[in-house]
Amino acid sequence: MAKAGRFREVSKMEARINQSVLSLIIGDITKESTDAIVNAANSGLRGGGGVDGAIHRAGGPTIMEECREIGSCPTGSAVITSAGLLKAKYVIHAVGPIYRDGRHDEETLLRNAYAACLKLALKHGLKSISFPALSAGAYGYPLRPAARIALETVIEYFTGHPEIKEVRFVLFSQDTYDAFSGELQSLLQSG
Repeated sequence: MAKAGRFREVSKMEARINQSVLSLIIGDITKESTDAIVNAANSGLRGGGGVDGAIHRAGGPTIMEECREIGSCPTGSAVITSAGLLKAKYVIHAVGPIYRDGRHDEETLLRNAYAACLKLALKHGLKSISFPALSAGAYGYPLRPAARIALETVIEYFTGHPEIKEVRFVLFSQDTYDAFSGELQSLLQSG
């Protein structure tokens, strides 16, 4: 007799913003097939733990070779490489701020990091992009404010840039998903 499989609830939320779709899922960003995935990189583009390490492991050495050629990326900005062995075509390496106390321009730097990714996607003619929760892991940004900044930046970008058809937030945990879904519901109700 076959064992019964475990049923796992899939968390997913979608919202249409003008001509584009914003979606939230729990998943593994390295499995995404959007035109680009975003790497939560460090300013030295040296690889690391978390999302950064997972993308470099799954994508193979080509991504690191290209990062070495680029050299560095200041906090609040982003650079683009090929995606190596990943399903996506590109990896956009974004450097979010390390959260100290909220009084060191962290909010502006986080907004700038998301906006820089969207500008690179537009510049390269990309129609879809998958983000992790930048700065909300090892960099210690409080989850709800980080989610609000991410979502506000994307929604604002959609209002003037219909070329990007889909932005997906691929979130690692239920807690992160809950923070993003709660903030998205709040933004949609107030908008």
